[in-house]
Amino acid sequence: MNFNNMKVPKMPGGGALPALLKIGIIGGVGLYGVANSLYNVEGGHRAIVFNRITGIKDKVYAEGTHLMVPWFERPIIYDVRARPHLVESTSGSRDLQMVKIGLRVLTRPKANQLTEIYRTLGENYNERVLPSIIHETLKAVVAQYNASQLITQRENVSKEIRKVLTDRAAYFNIELDDVSITTLTFGKEFTAAIEAKQVAAQDAERAKFIVEKAEQDKKSAIIRAQGEAKSAELIGLAIANNPAFITLRKIEASREIAQTISNSANKVYLNSKDLLLNLQEMNLETSSK
Repeated sequence: MNFNNMKVPKMPGGGALPALLKIGIIGGVGLYGVANSLYNVEGGHRAIVFNRITGIKDKVYAEGTHLMVPWFERPIIYDVRARPHLVESTSGSRDLQMVKIGLRVLTRPKANQLTEIYRTLGENYNERVLPSIIHETLKAVVAQYNASQLITQRENVSKEIRKVLTDRAAYFNIELDDVSITTLTFGKEFTAAIEAKQVAAQDAERAKFIVEKAEQDKKSAIIRAQGEAKSAELIGLAIANNPAFITLRKIEASREIAQTISNSANKVYLNSKDLLLNLQEMNLETSSK
């Protein structure tokens, strides 16, 4: 049997499969292009675009939805909101005391310089720049002050650190919103010296108080003695001029004793002479000179 002359019957609709395949490929490419030609920039962010042919574009894209060429372009998104950075550094003061300072810095990149930041520093610019310039600034500023001045002039130290750090960060297109000293710790020797100084100052104040109190007690004793001497002098003159003065004092003493006994809840039986109540025997007549 010769199969060479046999005719194969054509299948109906045999050309539709390649057409559907073409449509599917075109549709898939179209969906890929639409899905990858849009990107969103969230609030508080900015974007720059990298092109595989021309490199980084100079334009900075604001918040919203933007177009790009799929595969040829990709967005690089930066967070331009202020972010805190906590850095601790150990530095030496002018009087050679070791000081540990904790610094809190709020930083953000300059939005209009994002292309330059990406070219020179990349996306992790904070980790590449901030630790080194903060440590260097802290050491330079702290070395200008004594350890005691770092405590008494803390506000001035903070302002000086902020000024120097702002100038250094501006060179890398980074803005500083706030710089504040969070912790200030000294060495054990300096802390012990401060405590000893405070104790000595307290002892000096206590000794000063004791001296002042002794002076006041002395003045009070002198005034009291002068008053008693004056009182004795006046009593002596009164007795000399009028002997009935002693009798008057006896009457007053008797009245006080009688009042005290009358207010007492106990019953007391005593000789009237012991209580100065023998008033009838008193000589109330004054001798004439």
